[in-house]
Amino acid sequence: MTAFESLMAHARRTAALEQVAGRLGWDQETVMPRGAVEQRAEEMGAMEAVLHARRADPRVGAWLAEAEPPDAAGAAQLRLIRRAHERAVKVPEDLAAEIARVTSRAQGIWAAARAADDPAGFLPVLAEVVRLRREEGAALAGAGDPYEALLQDYESGARVAELRAMFEAMRPRLATLRAAVLERPAPPALSGRFDAAHQRALAEELARAFGYDLARGRIDTAVHPFSSGSGADVRITTRTDPADPFNCLYSTIHEVGHATYEQRIDPALALTPAGQGVSMGVHESQSRIYENQLGRSRAFTGWLFARMREAFGEVGVPDAEAFHATVNRVHPGFIRTEADELHYNLHILMRFDLERALIAGDLSVADLEGAWDDRFAADFGQQVTRPSEGFLQDVHWSVGLFGYFPTYTLGNVYAGCLHAAIRRDLPALDEDLARGDPSAATAWLAERVQRHGGVLEPRDLIMRATGEPPSEAPLMDYLETKFGALYGL
Repeated sequence: MTAFESLMAHARRTAALEQVAGRLGWDQETVMPRGAVEQRAEEMGAMEAVLHARRADPRVGAWLAEAEPPDAAGAAQLRLIRRAHERAVKVPEDLAAEIARVTSRAQGIWAAARAADDPAGFLPVLAEVVRLRREEGAALAGAGDPYEALLQDYESGARVAELRAMFEAMRPRLATLRAAVLERPAPPALSGRFDAAHQRALAEELARAFGYDLARGRIDTAVHPFSSGSGADVRITTRTDPADPFNCLYSTIHEVGHATYEQRIDPALALTPAGQGVSMGVHESQSRIYENQLGRSRAFTGWLFARMREAFGEVGVPDAEAFHATVNRVHPGFIRTEADELHYNLHILMRFDLERALIAGDLSVADLEGAWDDRFAADFGQQVTRPSEGFLQDVHWSVGLFGYFPTYTLGNVYAGCLHAAIRRDLPALDEDLARGDPSAATAWLAERVQRHGGVLEPRDLIMRATGEPPSEAPLMDYLETKFGALYGL
C-alpha cells in the first residue's frame, strides 16, 4: 500500500475503536448498573490508552511525511490525522488514560451529588479533574494559553480573544432586550399533567419529522439529554417531566439536530477522521436551528399545538397564537438546558468566564460554588438556593469538557447565520412548517453543512454555506425581531 493508504487503514481502525469507546459512554449514562462505575472507569482508561497509542504511533508521523492525498477530501483527512497525531505526541499516554479513568468515575459521582444536592461529595473529584486538565492544557499549549489549547478539541481554529470580543458584543444587546421583555406581562405556562408515554410517542414523531433515521438510531432516557455516535449508529437520549412536556419535546428536537448531522455525512467518509461533525460549534448550530428557529417558529408551533391537544387534551392555553407565546416564554431560571433563547447565552457567557478562571488557576475548585452563585445573582438577579440549580447542574466539568461551553453560544451564532440564508433561499418555508414538515430546511442543511463532515474547517464551512463570514449580528437581529413581536416592543 501507499503511505496514504496505510495511514487511512490505521485511521479507520482508530475511528472504529473511538466509536466503541463512545458506546461505553452511552451505556454508562443510560443502562449501566450503578455498581459498575469503578469498573467502567478502568475500562474507559484502558480504551483511551489504546487510542492514544494509536494516535501517537511513530508510524503515523512517517506516513504523514510521505503521504500524497488523492483529492481535497484526502487532504482534509491528512490535516485531521496530523492534528490528532501532534496532539497525542504532546500528551503523555499515562496522562490521557488517567483523564479518561478519572472523568468516567467523576461522572457517576457528579450524578449522585447532583441528586443529593451534595457539593462536598463532588468537589474532591472535580479538583482532580481540573488538575489533570490543567496539566493536559499546559502540555498542549507550551508557552501559550492552556485554555485555548483545550478549546481546540471542540472548535479548531477558535481563539479566546475573538470569542470574548464576540460575546461582549452580544452581552449588552441581550441584556437590553431581556430587560424590555421582562417588563411586559409573561404568557401563561402550560397547565396539567402530561403522561410520560405520550410525551415519548410525540417526541418520536417529532424526531422522524426532523429526519432522524431510527433504523440507524434509538431514543433512550438519561439525566442529561445527549447524542452519541456517527454513521450507521447514532443514538440520542431525552427526559420527561410530567409537568413540562416541552422539556422532552424540545430536547428531542435539539438532539435530533446533532444526530441527523452525523447520519447525513457523506457515507464515503464513514469511520475516518473526516467522517464526523467538524466541530462542536457547528454541531450546536444544527441542534439549535432545529430546536429554535424551526421548532419554535410561529408556523411550526401552530402545527404542534394541534398535535399537543390530540395527545394530551387541553393544555392550558386557548389557541395557537397563545401557544406560540408560551413555547417562547421568557422567564429567568436557574437551569441552562431549560433556558429560553434570551437567557441561554447569558448562561454560557458566565460558564465561559468561570471555566477559564479554573484552568488559569485564578479560581480554585473550593471557591467555585461561591463564585457561581455571586455571578448568577449579578447576571440573572436571582440567588441560587440549591447546588443542583447552580454549579452542579451541568455534567460537562465532571467529565473534563473544559473549552466546550463557549461552543454553545458559537453554535447559536452559526445558527443565526444559517437561518438568515435559509430564509433567503426558501421563501415558502413557513407553509411547510405549518404542516409540520421541516424537510426543506433540513435538506438545505444536509446539503450545505452536514454532508461535508470534517472536510472543511468550521469557519470555512459556515462561510461557504451562507456566503458571509460568521457574525453575531444575524442572531441578535433574529432575537430582537422575534421577541419584539411577541412582547409588543
